[in-house]
Amino acid sequence: MSVRIVSRPIIYAILIAFSLFFLMPVYLMFITSIKPLDQITLSQMWELPKAIDFTSYKEAYQKLAPNFLNSIYLVIPATILSALLGSLNGYVLSKWKFRGADWIFTAVLFGMFIPYQSILIPLIQFLREIELYNSIPGLVLVHVVYGIPITTLMFRNFYATVPTEMIESAQMDGAGFFTIFRYIMIPLSIIAFVVVGIWQFTNIWNEFLFAVTITTSEQQPIMVALQNLSGSQIVQWNVQMAGAILAALPTLLVYIFLGKFFVRGLLAGSVKG
Repeated sequence: MSVRIVSRPIIYAILIAFSLFFLMPVYLMFITSIKPLDQITLSQMWELPKAIDFTSYKEAYQKLAPNFLNSIYLVIPATILSALLGSLNGYVLSKWKFRGADWIFTAVLFGMFIPYQSILIPLIQFLREIELYNSIPGLVLVHVVYGIPITTLMFRNFYATVPTEMIESAQMDGAGFFTIFRYIMIPLSIIAFVVVGIWQFTNIWNEFLFAVTITTSEQQPIMVALQNLSGSQIVQWNVQMAGAILAALPTLLVYIFLGKFFVRGLLAGSVKG
């Protein structure tokens, strides 16, 4: 018992030390964002600002606001569509087994291992053919297609934990494929939708390669605009850091308010499947 009493404060001290270590970049970003440009030097990098200046946030917001909206228009439909398609795939592959289902599931998962760079040229040509190049709907289509493998995997593992007897009972009562999916599977998998939604929201929001190659000028999401914020002659580090904080804020808020559901949902699908 005494060993446990002694070890607990040590464990807490180690965890606090690690937390402070990992928060150092956040501290540096924040204090740099509230410093005037003339106070930002390597020698004063870790020092607190002598005068707090929030004009960098105003300037960063003015430059990033249109692209911020582009990211919203991209992330919301792409996340919803990929989650719905993934849940439907997971439902079919876990509860409506048919010959070749395992092979199809393997083929779907194979899409997770295809590097983005290997399909960029044919992807751009395809989007030009269907007239979706340099558009938010084109980016939505790309992220939905690329999100299907991982969302299918997550939902299949989650639905594998749902008792098959429940499906059979609904079938005996006359419920069909979509009726069972709508009234039984979806209500049972709300936490899975939260997990998939957080995962897709974060990945799509932070994605850069597709955004910079498929869109140009006014259609670019916020991560591309953040890169362009640095300029070509003088880098305004306070504006750059303020822009980085603003760009990271949505995903940070998502994890703050929904993080416990994310962990709980990941564990929910780890028992079977």
